[in-house]
Amino acid sequence: MAEYKMTTPLSDEDVTKLKAGDIVYLSGTLYTARDAAHKRLVDLIKEGKELPFDLKGAVIYYVGPTPPKPGEVIGSAGPTTSYRMDPYAPILIEHGLKGMIGKGKRNKAVRDACAKHKAVYFGAVGGAAALIAKAIKKAEVIAYPELGPEAIRRLEVEDFPVVVVNDVYGNDLYEEGRKQWEQA
Repeated sequence: MAEYKMTTPLSDEDVTKLKAGDIVYLSGTLYTARDAAHKRLVDLIKEGKELPFDLKGAVIYYVGPTPPKPGEVIGSAGPTTSYRMDPYAPILIEHGLKGMIGKGKRNKAVRDACAKHKAVYFGAVGGAAALIAKAIKKAEVIAYPELGPEAIRRLEVEDFPVVVVNDVYGNDLYEEGRKQWEQA
């Protein structure tokens, strides 16, 4: 297990360094999107239309933040369960997405797309939403404001803490952790 500091957008070189279990502190731009926004993004790709942000090297955080309190950039911003994005993630990965942040396991199609197109799935700690929000320095809605908390936001982050769950080598931290526990 290694630790890295990385700045988005991520490159093939960045993600091929990472292995399941590594800790990464991300700085730069993250985009927020959940299932409704993912469906719209995939529909735009299928229609050959322009996306609201460049997928190349991008990292999407699966979050629907609460409204900020006065003087804060964002409200509580904990990860949402990732499997709801599984039907859409392989298409986004194929079109340049390099990272996803959420909680919970991903399906085989997502893991295979990560291996084939060099992308990673990061886990963020559920229950630490207020702490995670401290790494977010700026937040602005860039698409689909009618979706409320599920609108696409551009976040500027500094040392946003994540753990590599699925790497480009087909490793899955949840499976490996379970094997280690069973052997103990």
